[in-house]
Amino acid sequence: MTLSTKERIFYTSLDLFSRRGYSGVSIREITREVGIKESSLYNHYRSKDAILEDIFTFFRDDFSKTLPPIELLDDILQNNSVEEFLKAGHRNFKKYMENENGQKMWRILQVEQYRSPLAREIILNDLFKTTIQFLEVVFTKLIHMKKIRPLDPKMLAIEYQYPVFSLLTEYNILIFDGKDTSEVESLLDQHIAFFLETILKT
Repeated sequence: MTLSTKERIFYTSLDLFSRRGYSGVSIREITREVGIKESSLYNHYRSKDAILEDIFTFFRDDFSKTLPPIELLDDILQNNSVEEFLKAGHRNFKKYMENENGQKMWRILQVEQYRSPLAREIILNDLFKTTIQFLEVVFTKLIHMKKIRPLDPKMLAIEYQYPVFSLLTEYNILIFDGKDTSEVESLLDQHIAFFLETILKT
């Protein structure tokens, strides 16, 4: 598929920002990689900041698709075991992290979080808060369905998800360095198994 000039600018910037950081890349380097004049870039983006904002907006939209629609949640939870549901969620996150563009966007967020208010907002709200709130709803429903023990749903969400965030961050660092990820992948699987032992009714 042939990419438009704007798409080429977007993906070239995504690659460069993810490897060198936003501050380490100039407009001149972006246009040289794309093969266009510097002046031509401004036909598509008003500034380098606008490119980064577009990358963050894309990440926000793309990452939101890793969670199932809330209106389908009751049917999904009724028709799947708790183990099947958590493992499916794990697969979705892992699939996202295995995507090269997903890895690059994740790295940019990590690098830019202390410079960019938008990066901080995405990490705090889209990644942490939204995911925890979603899981709190999930665990509340599972308790009402009597599929898991009646524990605090918010604490269950926190206890489950924060180790996942940490392990996925480690996974992305290992991928970036070209190192073996089998140990961290095994830990993710063990985390799910351990968590299930804690919450399932006996």
